[in-house]
Amino acid sequence: MALLDYANPTRFLRLSQRILPWLTGACVIAFAVGLYMSLFVAPEDYQQGQTVKIMYIHVPAAWLCMMTYSIMALSSLGTLVWKHPLADVSAKAAAPIGAAFTLIALITGSLWGRPMWGTYWEWDARMTSVLVLLLMYLGLIALWRTMEDPIKAGKAAAILTLVGALNLPIIKFSVDWWYTLHQPASVMRMDGPTIHPALLTPLLIMALASTLLFFVLHLQAMQNEIMRRRVRALRLRAASSTRPARMTATSTAAE
Repeated sequence: MALLDYANPTRFLRLSQRILPWLTGACVIAFAVGLYMSLFVAPEDYQQGQTVKIMYIHVPAAWLCMMTYSIMALSSLGTLVWKHPLADVSAKAAAPIGAAFTLIALITGSLWGRPMWGTYWEWDARMTSVLVLLLMYLGLIALWRTMEDPIKAGKAAAILTLVGALNLPIIKFSVDWWYTLHQPASVMRMDGPTIHPALLTPLLIMALASTLLFFVLHLQAMQNEIMRRRVRALRLRAASSTRPARMTATSTAAE
């Protein structure tokens, strides 16, 4: 069956219901292994001590907040260019999840920064651009809630999402373009990671677990959004079917 066949909401619901139990199980296992390795196996950093363990929450959250917005940007293209019926559903479902990951990244980054830099917050390029990303998420969520028509809201949100995607390369390359307190990339490098394997392995497992968590939450949120729109469509249909009957009854009473 072609991939486009799952553009049908009913088929998508069937597929997601089959996948979700497996994804959830894999997510739980990955978190159990990742947390155990992060807390009890990974050694202390020779400079940061136990503080380095914040990395196992902060770094995956930072990766996921950008990945989520990238998925929303692709979904926005699907809404505006390919008119995919589930693209808007995907973008709307991802926004609160991305906002949560962004908030976790900001909070854990501040907690990590206090003992390392002597301050919870510094208005450098990386921190400021991530804060802008959080505001973009909140603005998109507010836009979807403000507009009652999901089709119009989806198109408006898609345009705003694509404009906001310009912030992603700023977040990624801010440490290279400007002076910031953040260190340059140490995992995604052309010459390979610079982190010791004893620290890198738990980090990658936690990143995998967080990614699986995103997809679990995203699929569930998409299911809820599809059902919410079906309920709305049924209510509108019921309201439109009762309106002619009321008009007929009113005209008969007038005669």
